[in-house]
Amino acid sequence: MSPSSPLRAMLQPLNLPAVLSWLGVGLSLPYDSGTPQPLVWAVMGAFLIGFLGDELFGVQRARRGAWFWLQAVAALGICYLASRGGAAPALLVILVAQLAMHYPLRLTIVLTALLDLALYLILLDSGHRGALIITLCFVGFQGFAMLVAHYARSAEQARDRLALVNADLLATRALLADSARDAERLRMARELHDVAGHKLTAMMLNLRALAAEPDLAQRHEVQVAQQLAGELLGDIRAVVQALRDARGLDLATALRALAAPLPRPALILALDERLHLTDPALAETLLRVVQEALTNAARHADAAQLRVTLRRDAGALDLRIDDDGRAHAPLREGNGLSGMRERVAAAGGEVDFSLSPEGSMRIHARFPLHPSAAARPA
Repeated sequence: MSPSSPLRAMLQPLNLPAVLSWLGVGLSLPYDSGTPQPLVWAVMGAFLIGFLGDELFGVQRARRGAWFWLQAVAALGICYLASRGGAAPALLVILVAQLAMHYPLRLTIVLTALLDLALYLILLDSGHRGALIITLCFVGFQGFAMLVAHYARSAEQARDRLALVNADLLATRALLADSARDAERLRMARELHDVAGHKLTAMMLNLRALAAEPDLAQRHEVQVAQQLAGELLGDIRAVVQALRDARGLDLATALRALAAPLPRPALILALDERLHLTDPALAETLLRVVQEALTNAARHADAAQLRVTLRRDAGALDLRIDDDGRAHAPLREGNGLSGMRERVAAAGGEVDFSLSPEGSMRIHARFPLHPSAAARPA
């Protein structure tokens, strides 16, 4: 997500309630703190910057932990400055809800326990008589916020998984439909060639025999019949060739269906128009390679665009995939890249992975292109 203005970030539907709670805490601080207000509002501002960090500066997972640390320090700092046990601990409720949206539930519980321990020690150090009661009250609020955020995140993940499965089915259905269409065209071409072509050839032979008869050699009707039979046989052969040449899987439609549910990265296709892929197994391999590249670009590189280039090159199929993301760690082949390499190898191809100087992912694969795998170029 690209950076946005502070006002726009605060007015986001999921941010607005938290911002209003933050404002309520800020307005209550003069009653709970004897600390100079400029210092209090500076710390409150730090908390708000940490809360809106992703929207203000762009989503980057490497920064997200720093934003959470900033919020934690600022929230505990406000609790220390306003240690009379007022509304200041509500900032921790906001933080816990955020943690539950981005981290597993067990880790969120541990982090929340540490925050509450720090809150209890701050209140105890300030001499507050109800330190334990105040802490337990806000633990209840935090637990409610944590569970709501956790279940919202689980529902969102389930929805995303369902959308990806649906896109996978749509892409596979597109390839199967193309494969069935090509099989029907090939069947029709064979029927025309074997049945109609055979019978027309037999008719031409009979007409030729009739034309050899002395009484019929000069008959105009026999000559016209011979001419029409020859033209019809030529037309059928042209139709058969056209049906064979029209074969080809619509890989572009399948790839777009695969990328449709993902808000990012955007898929940019540069497919060689002369190439008509006819091998369903090879098309399936290409589909899965691009699918894994999309997943990696979205999950690990925060890429906004993924460019897929496919062309025919010297009897081979050349596939290049580039994103504009930034890898946060050295290139290492995990399960996804290893599975991609295995798929490519099973199709008889080779694949290389590399990082650009800017840190974006590059995938280069080549597949041997047999005559049966692609129709002749236009």
